[in-house]
Order: sequence, then C-alpha cells, then structure tokens
Amino acid sequence: MNLTILIPLVLGYIGIMSGLAYYGYKKTVTQEDYLVGGRDTNSVVMALSYGATFISTSSMVGFGGVASVYGMGLLWLAFLNIVLGIFVAFAVFGKRIRRMSLHLNASTFPTFLGKYYKSRFITVFSGTMIFIFMPAYTSIVLIGGGRFLQESLSINFNIALFLLAVIVSLYVISGGIKAVMYTDAFGAVIMLVGMAIFLVVTYQAVGGLLDGHKALSALKSMVPEELAAEGHAGWMSMPEFGSPMWWTLVSTMILGVGIGVLAQPQLAMRSMTVENDKALNRSVIVGGVFIFFMAGAAYMIGPLSNVYFMETTGQLAITVAEGNTDLVIPRLITSLMPEWFVYLFTLTLLSATISTVSSLIHVQSSAFGEDILKTLGVKTVLWNKISPARLGVIIGVILAVILGYTLPGGIIAQATAFWFGICAAGFLPALTGALFWKGASKEGAVASIITGFTASVFGFLFLKVSQSSAFGLSQALFGKDYLLPYPWTHVDPLIYSLPLSTIVFIGVSIITRSKKQNKNSEWERENVDAIQ
Repeated sequence: MNLTILIPLVLGYIGIMSGLAYYGYKKTVTQEDYLVGGRDTNSVVMALSYGATFISTSSMVGFGGVASVYGMGLLWLAFLNIVLGIFVAFAVFGKRIRRMSLHLNASTFPTFLGKYYKSRFITVFSGTMIFIFMPAYTSIVLIGGGRFLQESLSINFNIALFLLAVIVSLYVISGGIKAVMYTDAFGAVIMLVGMAIFLVVTYQAVGGLLDGHKALSALKSMVPEELAAEGHAGWMSMPEFGSPMWWTLVSTMILGVGIGVLAQPQLAMRSMTVENDKALNRSVIVGGVFIFFMAGAAYMIGPLSNVYFMETTGQLAITVAEGNTDLVIPRLITSLMPEWFVYLFTLTLLSATISTVSSLIHVQSSAFGEDILKTLGVKTVLWNKISPARLGVIIGVILAVILGYTLPGGIIAQATAFWFGICAAGFLPALTGALFWKGASKEGAVASIITGFTASVFGFLFLKVSQSSAFGLSQALFGKDYLLPYPWTHVDPLIYSLPLSTIVFIGVSIITRSKKQNKNSEWERENVDAIQ
C-alpha cells in the first residue's frame, strides 16, 4: 500500500472519529450520560452503534474465514442474528429492558439484574464474570483488526495490536458511551459501504450469483480427506448430520452465537440509551438491514473465496491462508480487490475493531467501577485521582492486549462462541425471568447464574476438546484432554448448560416462592388466632 495515500486517509478518519468523540465528551456531564447516554440517543445512531458493536472483526474476519471451511451452512447464523439479535432483542427484550431499567434507575446490565432481584451478590458476581471473561472476546476483536493491518500494511502484528488498543482506550476514557456510540455510527456507515462493495466484487470475480454457486458446488470433489472424515459434505451443503463438523457448526457457531446475542451485556445496554419504545421500533429496520449486509455478506464471501483461489492459485482458501482461518479474508482482499478498495477496507476494519472494542471496554469498565467497586462502597481509587470506571478502562485494555499477544492463530470464531455461549447460559434465564415472569425469585436467579457459568466453564475446561486441550487443565488433573467420549468432545457447552441453568432457575424459583407463600400464610394464621 502507498503510505503517502494511506497515512492522510487514516489521519482524516482518525480526525473525524476524534471530533465525534470530543462531541460525545462535551455532551457527557452526568454519570448517566457516561453509562447510558442520557437515555435520549437517536434511534438511528443507536441501531448503527448496536450493529457496529455486534458485527466486529470477529464476524468479518473470523467467521468469514471459518465460512471458507464450513460453507454456506453458516448463513443460518445470519438468520438468527437478524431474528433474535435484532427483532427479538429490540422489539421484545429491548422495550422491557428500557422501561424497567428506567424504573429501577439501573445504568448497567449487572445492576439491572441486581436491582430487579434485590441482590448485591448478583450485581457483583455478574460484574465479576464480565470483567474476567470479556477480555477474551475483546482480545480476539483486536486480533482480527491487527491481522488485517498486518497483511495490508505489512507491519508487525504486535505494533498493529498496540496502536488499536491505544486509540480505543482514549475514546472510552474521555466520552463514555456517547463518544462510543457516535463513533460507532460513523464507523457503521463505512463498514456497510465496504462490505456491500466487497460482496458485489466477489460475486463478479466468481462469475456471478448462479455460476459462482455452481462452481462452489462443483468443488465438493476437492474437499480435503481430513475434512471429509470430519463430515464435510461440500461448501453448498450442511455437514453430515451428527458428524464432528455438524456438531461444531450447529452447536458452537450457529446456536452458541445466535442465542447468546440475547444475553450480551454490551448489546442489552443499548436498549437503555433511547428515549421511548418507538425509537426501538425504528431501530429494528436499520439494524436488520445492517446485519443482513454485514453478517450475511461475510458468511457468503468466505465460501466463495475457495472458488476464487482455486481459479487463480489452484488451492483452497485455507491452504492459501496457511491453515489460519483468520487470514483468509485479509488475503482475499489483498489478492482480489483493487488498490483503492484496500484503503477503504482498511478503514472498514478499523471501524469494526474500534466500534466493538470500545463498547466492550466500556462495559468492562462499568462492570469494574459501577457493579463491583461502587456496589462494595468504593467510589474513587489511586488517592482520589481517578474514578473506578476509568481505571476499569485501563485494566480492560491491558488484559485484552496481553491476551491478544498470547492467543493462538485461528482463534477468533471459537473465542466469540465461547463468550456468547457462557453469557447465554449464565444470564439468559435470569434476564428472561426478570422481563417476563412474575414468579422469578432472587434465589432462583442466583442459583441459575452460578449454575450456568459453572457448567459452561466446566464444559470448556474438561469436555469440549478444542478448548480443553488448549487449556490443559484436564490433562494436568486427569491425564487426558477430555473426560467424556464423542459426541461430547464436539458439543458446545451451551447445549447442556443453558437447559440446566433454566431448569435450576424455574425449579428454585417455584420452591422458594412456595416457601415464602407458606410462611406468609402461617404468619397470617398465627396473627388471626392471636387477634381472636
């Protein structure tokens, strides 16, 4: 890339982003402004910010690369992204979250759950889970942006990672959620334009819609033996039912991320930032169109990259990427797209990285400052020089960068599914109960949250081989990488942890409600007898 063109372009982009961040900073007066944007954010800004936070480099780079291996079956995830991630999240969950958070005066996701169930433990424990596990997701978003900059600019990956982290931390520290959402909305427009052009050019390169899909279908005979043994049935088909690839695609990629979106703290908080329900209704259309082009485009471009690379290099995409799925999309862009688009997509990936990481860091900082320290009575730290929330930004960025340097290649999609899955198992039953079930109890919520996180983490550490072998704890304790045979080695923990936490939530709530009713009835009888 020509640095005399790129540097002014990036500086102009950073200048606009900085201007928007400064505008958000000037608009941030109260703590409510910092946390939930004063609850009067424009619906279009909110929807674009939500979409930009949802669709990050993990989708564009990570899942796009995974789609080059698994095929068009990943489009089922795009379907769930729109139905659950947009319609249900805004029109069903979002409206109730907005109203109830306003009534409870709750500005963060853990505080919302804690205040509803009248439990400091839920607030602190939920905030702790977010602060401990979210850096893993934050780091892989940084990795996705860093990998693209590594390929397109030919710079050291570690330098790219560090620069992205510094830019993000400055936005979040200064302007809070207002700065995050304004810069998100601007970045979302760039992302939408970039991915729309990328999708059109990719289809043109493979012969158009019909010929491109025919050519992809014809590649079935080129499926590598190791993938065929795992159940790969071609890029235009789902893997063989019950095969290792089928379990990974369906349980981890599609269900893990598709369902987990409803319990994402950084996304649920967006519903708290708008003024009324009409704003959420308007957001459904904007958000749906954005997700369709962003997620759907990435999941189609990934498989089609095999057609392009076979025609130009005689190799499948994963071979061109040297076995690292995170490099498929960056190498397709540098090989296929004209030079001007590489500059545009550099800004697109920067926008995707900055928008998502800034939102994640904001949630981590609020979890640290508001949900943990403030709930425990700590209001300032470091000799009263800095607020807990801003200290949380610094710690969150440091943790994300450390993990970004240490996590292995090809980890983006797996780490995304990990975070989405544990959030679904840990938070979704208690959140759904708070919104829709009057019979939900504090004891049921506490038991469900603990059960969900415990079952999920146990599954990743001791059952699902792709993670348990990487962590090494099962090998250290039991002398083997996993404790149960196939298919448990390929079943995502969400499949059993979410039903388990739901059963615990309902069962404990019913039991504790019944005991309280019995105690109230007994008290009434005793007092009636005393009066008589």
